[in-house]
Amino acid sequence: METNNFNYVQSKEETSALSKTFMSSVFSWMFAALAITSIVAYYFGNSLELISMLINPEVGGLTILGYVVMFSPFAFILIMSFGMNRISYPILLFLFILFSAVMGMSLSFIFLAYTASSIFSTFIAASAMFGVMSLVGYTTKTDLTKFGSIMMMGLVGIIIASLINMFMHSGTMDYIISFVGVLVFTGLTAYDVQKLKNIGAGVELGTAAAGKLVIMGALNLYMDFINLFLMLLRLFGDKK
Repeated sequence: METNNFNYVQSKEETSALSKTFMSSVFSWMFAALAITSIVAYYFGNSLELISMLINPEVGGLTILGYVVMFSPFAFILIMSFGMNRISYPILLFLFILFSAVMGMSLSFIFLAYTASSIFSTFIAASAMFGVMSLVGYTTKTDLTKFGSIMMMGLVGIIIASLINMFMHSGTMDYIISFVGVLVFTGLTAYDVQKLKNIGAGVELGTAAAGKLVIMGALNLYMDFINLFLMLLRLFGDKK
């Protein structure tokens, strides 16, 4: 009986170590992607020459490249998500890095709408909220599966409401969408961290399959953070 208990403790410790190593890799790639996005967004948003590649200053509309940059991130997400099993790890990693750079170009538009100080302060606030909810998701003993399902329903509602508001142009609805969005992506952060922690406990580290799971996990948390940041910016950002 004592031997069995000892083996159980050893197994639990090994599982915890696997999970920690996996999550460390996930957060490392997520932070790397955010760094790339932030640098690209800053340089494009503060360079007239670069931003003119995306926006035609004469008519004030997007250039062809601007439209590509605006909509291509969705294509990247679809390709990586549905092609994960068919794409090799090096290609998946390359797509993730390229995606983070394109996202930076896309997010450079916020520097035209909001002051740099409010963008920076909102980024700090989003980082703090993301960090707290990541800690909650990693340490809580409560199963967040049902909670995550509710958050996913909220996400679907946000997408539908946003599409409707594209035609209504309602400031009130935009405020409500942003407020609900903050709640949803805050909750999704905790849920996704717990989900990835559980996944990490059962992977065989060092394999291509594990590497792919790390990249997709980083993509998941990256999107949680970016959306949380944008929702907070829409609520509290100082417009120019």
